[in-house]
Parts: sequence; C-alpha cells; structure tokens
Amino acid sequence: MSTDRQTVFITGAAGHLGTAVAAWFRQQGARLVLLDRDPAALQQRFGAAADAVLLPVDLLDREAVAAAVARALARVHHADVLCHLAGGFHMGEPVHETPADAWDFMMDLNARSLIHVAAAVVPHMRAQGGGRIVTVGAGGGLRGGAQMGAYAASKSALMRLTESMSAELRDAGINVNCVLPSIIDTPPNRAAMPGADVSRWVAPEALADVIGFLAGDAARAIHGALIPVLGRV
Repeated sequence: MSTDRQTVFITGAAGHLGTAVAAWFRQQGARLVLLDRDPAALQQRFGAAADAVLLPVDLLDREAVAAAVARALARVHHADVLCHLAGGFHMGEPVHETPADAWDFMMDLNARSLIHVAAAVVPHMRAQGGGRIVTVGAGGGLRGGAQMGAYAASKSALMRLTESMSAELRDAGINVNCVLPSIIDTPPNRAAMPGADVSRWVAPEALADVIGFLAGDAARAIHGALIPVLGRV
C-alpha cells in the first residue's frame, strides 16, 4: 500500500473524531471516502476537499451501504484502509429497566453497523490482497458499569467482532485492530460534564494519531489488538 495515495474509507466522518481522523490522513496525502448519515454535515466539513468522495448513507441499511461503497469503488478502485468510527452512547437506566429501543439502538449503532460496512468493504480488500481495518471500541466496553449495560454490551460486541474479523482475515493480509478510548474531548462531552477536568480526556487528534499508526505499515505485525487510549482518566 502506498502511504502517499492510500484510499481510506471513514465512517462517522462528519463527527468530531471523524474530522480529526480525516485531517490526519489528508496530511499523509491519502484519498478519502467519507461516510456519514448527515449529508449537510458532510458537505459543511468536507465540501471543499477536491478529491474526497462524500457518501451520505445510513449504516443500518445494509443494501444502501453496499450500494454506496460500490459507487465509491467505481471511482477510487481500491480500499486500503477502513476506519469504522461511527457509534453512539446511551446510559441512564439499570439493566432490569433497559427499554427494548435503547438496547436495539446501542447494538445497531455500535455493532450491527460494523457488520454492514465490513460486508461492503472486506471482499474488496480480500480481492486486492490486503488492507487495514481500525474500529473504535471503548474503555467502558471492557467491563459493565452501573446504568451503562446496553452501551457496555454493544461496545464489547464490537470488540469481539473485531477480534473475530482479525482471526478470519489475517491470512488474507488484512490487519484488523481496535482502539479503546476513554472520554473523548468533544464539545458535546464538555457540555454534558461542565465540571470535568478535560485535560485528562483524550483529544480527537491524539486518538487519530493512534488510528493512523494502526493503518500504516509500522503496525503490520499487529492483529486483533484492543489498544487502550485512555488519556489520564
């Protein structure tokens, strides 16, 4: 894979982490394929990027994801890196009071979306003889926490899927790894926790550095790793 013109697919691209990761790869000269469910946010953040491919798509619609990735591949022809950043957070009720819609929302957003994106991208990586996949789990997915059962379970599911994909794909030349951030320093998190010491959180740019490393040749011997990126929390 050529670092100067890697083709990098990024889900959740219009989010705060997605913007940081896109900037990291753009600085390396990569060509970007940017997926997000919010077309206006994609256009606002990346509309001026001349060679970026913007794909507004609902990751929970498997057929739509497959069609969007196929359209992108018709233009860029290969998929060197997949950074699956899309996900979400929910907490507030104990496990015995977890409503079905909250459970479905977390499992869909944090686990099912990976299956849909992998279904669209992995066959192309196998056909081209290799690739890199980086997913975003969570430190909170390593163990359950009070009022966070659905979230912890969904992130744990994503981490197990990542490990399984690594076991399935490493002999095809595809590295699959996962980063586990603690609290990411974003405006919504600052608004939700106004008294917190944000200097202890993980900056999106710092997390992007780790994701970029895992996507590069220096990480070629790393398979199925769950890498904590916890700041000073």
